[in-house]
This record gives sequence, structure tokens and C-alpha cells, in this order.
Amino acid sequence: MGDWGLMEYLSFEKPIEALAKRAAALREGGSGEAEALMLDERAHRQLADLYARLTPWQRTQVARHPSRPHFVHYVQGLFEEFLPLGGDRLYGNDQAIIGGFARLGGRAVMVIGHAKGEDTTSRLKHNFGMARPEGYRKAIRLMDIADRFGLPVITLVDTPGAFPGVDAEARGQAEAIARSTEKCLEIGVPLIAVIVGEGGSGGAVALASANRVLMLEHSVYSVISPEGCASILWRGNDRAPDAAEAMKMTAPDLMQLGVIHRVIYEPVGGAHRNHAETIKRLGTALRSELQDLTPLTADELRAERWSFFMKLGSV
Repeated sequence: MGDWGLMEYLSFEKPIEALAKRAAALREGGSGEAEALMLDERAHRQLADLYARLTPWQRTQVARHPSRPHFVHYVQGLFEEFLPLGGDRLYGNDQAIIGGFARLGGRAVMVIGHAKGEDTTSRLKHNFGMARPEGYRKAIRLMDIADRFGLPVITLVDTPGAFPGVDAEARGQAEAIARSTEKCLEIGVPLIAVIVGEGGSGGAVALASANRVLMLEHSVYSVISPEGCASILWRGNDRAPDAAEAMKMTAPDLMQLGVIHRVIYEPVGGAHRNHAETIKRLGTALRSELQDLTPLTADELRAERWSFFMKLGSV
């Protein structure tokens, strides 16, 4: 609790930030440890209460927190022997989507995910997780390899959406997304997708048309961002909180609607406050889902996947 004063707080967490800073100041003075511990406990209680009743817009802010675990953290903390594979063999190597061979608990898998970057330099390198067509064509190539060698595929989705630039459109962005979605549906190996941050639009679905779709508790998954929805409906971003509420984009809402299969609960205060515990919980969920899917044949996996997605939106 004592290191919370160094954390980047969200706007709705300001009262907790004030308590953390007071505790840090007491510790710096060297004579207020007992009072600092009391403030820590008070901050923890307030944080737990706050995160138990987050609004959809607040969850969106948590999903975008810069300190939230990203692809690189999951690879380092969860998978062994990660061997990245680059390029789509057509145009180039998009750094917004990373993937390669790895082991999960000793089992060989193919892991693919969006990379957002950790600082300004790396965020620019990875284009903030917004992939161009070559990124999705890379994902298709890696899923083909996994299918050929009988390796389960695990995708970690964290993107505001596919890159909307002119160059991406010129190289067939819509077609690449459609082909990647199609490839997800047709491979004959288990496919598990996890929304670990933002799951935005077709850029997310292209990696998430899976046998099992999991979401971290404070992630979001929707056809458009709240700001984008508000700008279309109300001609401005100021009603983004209303859009977030209406779109039912949070994990609990999507679980109730049958859009996802499982919610992975985060530590108190969100994944960004405890990477290790978040990664541990994700690993437990992945191993459980893999165990359930392993006995299924290729045809059964395809049929299950197709049936799940064809039912979405039905009344």
C-alpha cells in the first residue's frame, strides 16, 4: 500500500490518491508509521468499495490505464520459451500484432496479441496497438502454422481498433480483418481469446472469434469506442459516458448477454495495481479452458465456434 503514491491515478480515484500521498508524507517524516498504516487501510477499503461499483465509463478508463499489463508482460510472466515470428510474407512486419511459439505449463502453443507499448517510443513503434492489414495477415499466417502442427492458439486482445489510416485502407484493411476472422473460425485446433484491455471493433473480433472468449473484469469490448459512438449520435465526445452505458461493453454485461464465456476477476483496484496476481489468474483460466477443449476433434471445435457466433444477436 505504501507505494501507491507513485501510481498514476484516474480522475475518479482522487480521494484515494490524497490518502496515499498523506501516508507517503508521514513515512518520509519518519515518525508516523502507525498513522500511515491506518491511512493505507482506509485507502484500501475505499478502493475496494469504489471498484465494486464502477460505471461503464470508469471501467473504460481502467481498461486504458497506461500501467495495465500488456502483451509483453503476459509473455514474460505466463509463457515460457517464447519465439516470435515476424512478417506476413506479403508486405511487412506490423509491430501492432506480435505472435509466436511458446509454452504454457509445458504445453506448446501459438500466442498472438496486440502490443500497445510501454512508453512514447514503444507506443509509436507498436502504433498504440492499432494494426494495419499486414498485422492481421501475420496473424492468419501464424494461425495456419498452429493448425498445421496441431498447436492451440491463444490470443490476447488489447486494441482501440484497427488502424484507420489511408495507407491501411489502400492495402485492404477490411479484407484482412475479414480473412483473419474467417481463419479464426476455420482452424481445427483450440482457440482461446482473452480481452485484456480494450477490445475495439473488428480489430478485436479478428483475433477473438474463438472457442472461448474470456475477459478481464475491467476490460471493455464493443463495436466502437464510447467517444466514437457519442460523436455519431450526439455530435460530440462529451456524452461518451452515456454511450458507454448504452453499449453494454463491460465484462459483466457481456457475460449476461452471452457474448463472452468467462470473466477473470482482477485484484482490488484493477490489474494495473498487481500484475503478478492478474497474470496468475489469467494462467489458471487458460489452463482450465485448454483442458476442456483438448478432447474435442477438429470438426467439433469448428462446429462449437460457428454455433456460438451464429447465435449472437438472435432473439
